Amino acid sequence: MPTPVDDYIAAFPPEVRKILRAVRDTIRQAAPGADESISYRIPTFKLNGRTIVHFAGFKNHIGMYPPVRGSAALQKAIARYAGEKGNLRFPLDETDRIVLRP
Repeated sequence: MPTPVDDYIAAFPPEVRKILRAVRDTIRQAAPGADESISYRIPTFKLNGRTIVHFAGFKNHIGMYPPVRGSAALQKAIARYAGEKGNLRFPLDETDRIVLRP
């Protein structure tokens, strides 16, 4: 049976669906015990009842939430993709350069 996240991804054009599936698979592998659902109308993963990440497709980018926090090196590495609220925005026209590790 399709899940609400499957339905969310299915609403996008094929090239965006491919990216959203890769993001989803990467999160699943990084957090194998996490539950997925739709929250705030976007795919959400929770672990032990706490949200660990949201992701979403947009017209020109893929968004990742919540804001990324960590070391100065991490902040520098993601600065190019940082949105105004600290979330990440990966432009669709650059996703071929973004390495997802499913």
